Amino acid sequence: MDELLIPDTAPPPEYRVLARKYRPASFDALIGQDAMVRTLGNSIRRGQLAQAWLLTGVRGVGKTSTARIIAKALNCVGPDGQGGPTIAPCGVCEPCVAIAAGRHIDIVEMDAASNTGIGDIREIIEAVRYAAVSARYKIYIIDEVHMLSTQAFNGLLKTLEEPPPHVKFIFATTEVQKLPVTVLSRCQRFDLRRIPAEQLAAHFAGIVEAEGATADAEALALIARAAEGSVRDGLSILDQAIAHGSGNVEAAAVRDMLGLSDRGSVRALMGLMLAGDAAGALAALGGQLDLGTDPAMIVQELLGLVHTVTRAKVAGDAPDPAMSAEEREAVQGWASTLSFPAVHRLWQLLLKGLAEVQTAPVPGQAAEMAVLRVIHASSLPDPGELVRRLSERGDVSDAPVMPAAERPQGATVQQLREPAPAPEPAPLPADFEALVRLFETRREPRLAHLLHDEVRVVDYAPPLLSISGSAMLPPDFAQRIMACLLLWTATRWTVTMIQGGVQGAAAPTMHEAAEARVAAERAAALADPAVQEILAAFPDAELTDISYEQPRSAADA
Repeated sequence: MDELLIPDTAPPPEYRVLARKYRPASFDALIGQDAMVRTLGNSIRRGQLAQAWLLTGVRGVGKTSTARIIAKALNCVGPDGQGGPTIAPCGVCEPCVAIAAGRHIDIVEMDAASNTGIGDIREIIEAVRYAAVSARYKIYIIDEVHMLSTQAFNGLLKTLEEPPPHVKFIFATTEVQKLPVTVLSRCQRFDLRRIPAEQLAAHFAGIVEAEGATADAEALALIARAAEGSVRDGLSILDQAIAHGSGNVEAAAVRDMLGLSDRGSVRALMGLMLAGDAAGALAALGGQLDLGTDPAMIVQELLGLVHTVTRAKVAGDAPDPAMSAEEREAVQGWASTLSFPAVHRLWQLLLKGLAEVQTAPVPGQAAEMAVLRVIHASSLPDPGELVRRLSERGDVSDAPVMPAAERPQGATVQQLREPAPAPEPAPLPADFEALVRLFETRREPRLAHLLHDEVRVVDYAPPLLSISGSAMLPPDFAQRIMACLLLWTATRWTVTMIQGGVQGAAAPTMHEAAEARVAAERAAALADPAVQEILAAFPDAELTDISYEQPRSAADA
C-alpha cells in the first residue's frame, strides 16, 4: 500500500528585519568607523586593554553592535580553543556563538533606561568580585548609560576606576554630555561617526543584491540621505521600500513612501522664486501640497538645494551621484549667477520659513508666506551694494536708519540719516588692539567683546579690515562695525568677513593671545629653580598667581 503523503505543516521561518539580519558581527563588517577599529586593534595586539570603554554617537551607527564585537574579541578562543584576544574573532567558537546569541553567562547587557537606580548598580558591584564562569573576561555592557541616576553613577565610580582584572565595562550613549566628568575620565572614549550617504548607498546596494531584490541608484541615494548617517534607520527604510515595491525599489516609490517632494518640482519652484514670479511659485507650491507632500519637507528640500548651490559656488564639489544631469546643470547655473550675499540671504530666509512652518497652525499657509518673502527679497538690492551706490552718490538721505538696538551709542537718527557736517578727520587706529580700545572708549561693550573674543584678524590695513569669526557673530556684524567706524573716524571702512577663515593666515583672537601669554608666564615661573625648590619642599603647594616686583625709584636706589 502506498504510503500516506503527510503535508508539511511546519511553520515558515520567522522573518528577520534587515536591521537585525545584517547587524555587523565583526569589525570587518562595521562600516565607517576605521579610526576606532584601528585603535582597538592596536590595543588588543599590544595587550593594553582599558578597564572601560565609552561608545558615543547618534542612533543606529553601531554602538551596541560594537560593544558585542569587543566582547567577542576579548573572549574568543579560536576554532581550536587555544586562541587569545584578537581583533578578528573567529565567530565559530563557543564564546563567539554564545555572545552573538545573547546567552553567554559572563556577558551582561543592561538597559540603563529601565535599570536606573543604585540598587541595580549595587548588584553589579557585588557580582564583579566573583570570577568569570567560562569566559576570559566578565563584561558588562550598559546601554544608554546617561539614564543612570546620580546615586548610581557615584556608586559605580570606585569599581569603574579599579575593577578586578577579569572585569571590563562597555558603555553606550547617545547623549554623552549628560555623563558626569568623573565617569568620562575613567573611560576610553570612542565617538562613532555618522556614515556618509555615499557609503550607506553602496552598503544598501550590496544588501539589495543579497536579498534578491533590485533598486536603482537614485532610490538608494534617497534612502541614504533620509537615514541621516544611521545604518539602522536606513535599513528600516530599505526594508519598507523592498516590501512597498515587491522587491523592486524605485526612486518615485521611495519619494511617495517618505513623503519627499519631487526634486524636479523643487528645482522648478526655486527657479520661479528667483525669477520673482509670485503667481507661478504659489501655483507650483500648491501642486506639491495637493499631492500630500509635507510643507516642511518642501522647505527642507529648498534649503538643501541652496546648500548644494553654495558648495558648488565655493569649492566646485563633485556632483552628488543621486543628482540627475538636469539638476547638475541647474545647480551649476545658479552657482555661476548668484552672488554670495544672495545665497546667504536665501538660506536665512528659508531657515526662518522652516521654523515658521514647523510651528504654524496651518503649515501650508506658512510655506506660502515663506515663498512670498523670498520672492520679495529677491527684488531688493543687496545691503552692501546699496551702501556702495549711496557712497558713490554722496547721498545718504534716503538710506534706511539702523535699528535703535544696533545703533552706536551717542548717534542720533539725524546723524545716521543725513551726512555728517565734515568732522575733523580722526586718526585711524594703528593696529587691531587700538581699534578694539576705540570701541571700548566709545561705549560699545558688546561689539568690543565680540572683537576681543571671537574675531581673528586676517589682514589689517586701515581702512581695510579682513577678519574671520566664530558662529557667535551676528549676521550683520561687519555692517555694524563699518557704521561705527564711519561715525567715529569720518572714514569709510571696508570690513570683509571671510567664511571659515584662511588656513594658517588668521591670527588668534585677542582673548586667545592673552591666555597664551598667561600660560607662557606660568610655565616660565614653574621652571624657575627657586619656585621648583619651594614646590619640592612643600608638595601640597600650588602656584595660583604671578606678580612682579615694581622697579625701585631713583630715590629708593
